[in-house]
Amino acid sequence: MADTNGVIARLLEELTKLPGIGPKSAERIAHFLLSGDRRNAVSLAAALRGVAERVRACRECFNLTEGELCPICADPRRDGGLVCVVETPRDVGSFERAGTFRGRYHVLGGRLAPLDGMGPDRLTFTALVDRIRKGGVREVILATSPTLEGDGTALFASNVLSETGVTITRLARGLPSGSSLELANAQMLSEALEGRRAF
Repeated sequence: MADTNGVIARLLEELTKLPGIGPKSAERIAHFLLSGDRRNAVSLAAALRGVAERVRACRECFNLTEGELCPICADPRRDGGLVCVVETPRDVGSFERAGTFRGRYHVLGGRLAPLDGMGPDRLTFTALVDRIRKGGVREVILATSPTLEGDGTALFASNVLSETGVTITRLARGLPSGSSLELANAQMLSEALEGRRAF
């Protein structure tokens, strides 16, 4: 692809901003979208526009949703007294694929990383405390990744929740230290949930 200033160059530039997509992968994707049937490119563009225009944070848990509440928060069969605190919406997806957790979630929007400018004010700790203070929550499971930043985030959450009187637990270490929740399989997540302990 020799176009260095036009729309193809812009497409390649935008694709390389995606995680895990380098210049060669971006070029392969661009070739796929531009070869043969252009309906793939049009469908992808429509899907991206729809996501950008309609997806927002759930007003209760900050998971991604198209409505005011995500389907999990809107489901009356879920146990509202059990709240699993995770870093990202992807972590919610990991737990939901495991299929064993029947409570609700709270998405922090990341993890504490002061060197990267990610302080407590950029995460949803205040909303979490407000949610607990409204009542009805009996246990908060801190399900941040078992990394230095994840552990620091869990410790911070434990400190801000300590005055609420709610039971605070942490996932068991069935998860490999230093890895990410999104890499865990369903069995690992199930065992980590079952073996959670007081924090």
